[in-house]
Amino acid sequence: MDKRVADLADQLLLIERELRVQGWWALQAPDSEALSSQVPFCVDTLAFEQWLQWIFLPRMKHMLESAAPLPTVSGIQPMAEQVYGGQLVKARELIRLLGEFDQLIVGAA
Repeated sequence: MDKRVADLADQLLLIERELRVQGWWALQAPDSEALSSQVPFCVDTLAFEQWLQWIFLPRMKHMLESAAPLPTVSGIQPMAEQVYGGQLVKARELIRLLGEFDQLIVGAA
């Protein structure tokens, strides 16, 4: 396995772990209508942590597992900073992990 793929896979696991630690991991998926939003980050139908769990993580895992071309840019950290602006202490680690993901993607281009 390519080192960058392994690093990205590890980062996704860390993001998932942090969502669980913060209690932002849901046991039940949102309905299919909410998941099919065409708006960036599904902001019209999902909370950011739902988007991370049900859209972002599965898509990225699928891309890594299928050796699909990876995105060349990622701006997830700034979105997280905006979403969690009022909860920066609680969300600090998640924001940091998302920033590391953004850097790994750019480095993987």
